[in-house]
Amino acid sequence: MQLLHQFIDLFVHLDHHINTVIQNYGLWTYLILFVIIFCETGLVVTPFLPGDSLLFAVGALSVNGPLQPEGLIVLLSIAAIAGDSANYGIGSLLAPRVLRNERIHFIKPEHIQRTHRFYEKYGAKTIILVRFVPIIRTFAPFLAGVGSMTYRKFLTYNVIGGILWVVIGVLSGHFFGNLPFVRKNFSLVVLAIVVISLIPAIVESLRHRQE
Repeated sequence: MQLLHQFIDLFVHLDHHINTVIQNYGLWTYLILFVIIFCETGLVVTPFLPGDSLLFAVGALSVNGPLQPEGLIVLLSIAAIAGDSANYGIGSLLAPRVLRNERIHFIKPEHIQRTHRFYEKYGAKTIILVRFVPIIRTFAPFLAGVGSMTYRKFLTYNVIGGILWVVIGVLSGHFFGNLPFVRKNFSLVVLAIVVISLIPAIVESLRHRQE
C-alpha cells in the first residue's frame, strides 16, 4: 500500500519531484531523464514509468529553469528511439516463445492482445500512433520484433514517432505549462494528460468486448 501511495504521489506531484532532482543533481538530470524515457519505451517490464506527463513537466520547467528545451528534445528523442529499438530486439529474441503462446512471466497477455488489435487496425503506423498511448507504446515495438516487420521499416516509423512524441510533449509543457491556470492546477493537468492518453486504449478494449 505504501508503494502504491508513493507511485501515485510521483505522478500527482511530478513537477516537485523533478525540481528536487534538478536541485540535487544539476545537469545530471538530463541523464536521469534519458534513462527514464529509455526504460519506459525500451523495457517491456517498465510500462508504468511516466512518459507523456514527464515530457510535459520537464517542458514546463524549461521556461525559467536550468533545463533547455532544445537539449531536452534532442536527448529525449534519442532516448525514445533507442528505447524502441531495444524493445524491438527483445521481441526478436523472444519471438519463438511468443509465437508458441508460451507464458512469459513479466509480460501480461492482455497487453499483448490489446497492442495486437492496434496493429490489426493501423498496421505499421501503429509504431507512430501508440507513442501517445501509455503501456501500449511499450509493447508495440516488442510485437514488431516478434512479427515480420523488417528493422529498416520499423526504424523509419520509430524515428518519426519518437521525435513527434518528444517534440509535442516538451513544447506543450514549455508553452502551456506556465500559464497561471496550469501552474495553479499542475497536478490535475498531469492527471488529465494521463487519462486522456489512455482513452484510445480503453476505447479499443471496449470495442473488442462488444464485438
